Amino acid sequence: MRRFLKHLCYFPWRLRQLFPRPVLDRIEHEIAASERHHSGEICVAIEANLDLLQLVRGTTARARALEVFSDERLWDTEQNNGVLIYLLLAEQRVEIVADRGINARIGPQSWAQVCRDMGDAFHRGEFETGVCTGVRDIAAQLRAHFPATGAHSNELPNRPLVL
Repeated sequence: MRRFLKHLCYFPWRLRQLFPRPVLDRIEHEIAASERHHSGEICVAIEANLDLLQLVRGTTARARALEVFSDERLWDTEQNNGVLIYLLLAEQRVEIVADRGINARIGPQSWAQVCRDMGDAFHRGEFETGVCTGVRDIAAQLRAHFPATGAHSNELPNRPLVL
């Protein structure tokens, strides 16, 4: 019941308050800047809350992140190196979903640490800082395993998805 109330009382205007257009612009710029140094693709998706049907079904933040990863075709990059940072604001949950090309090289412990660091920033009310730090941390991993080699086609939008 507590989870239902969290989601039902977390209104979409709160997302716009925490992530107004200038903040989304800066996150977009951070992603674009990072992608000049690696061949990976980073996508940020932000969702205020789950709807009633998702809650009744018991959809977790992780399951929703996997759904977004699939729906947005983030798995469909040429080098299988797409990464999704999914934020579920009602629960202040961060999930990272990486394509198989990345998961083969970077373990879940790395992603868990990025999620913890972002979550810590969110608990301090530093949402923009948390997301930008997460993008930079993921970019560092991608630079190590998928360094930029020549021209890089941008396969995924850099603009955060507001769901």
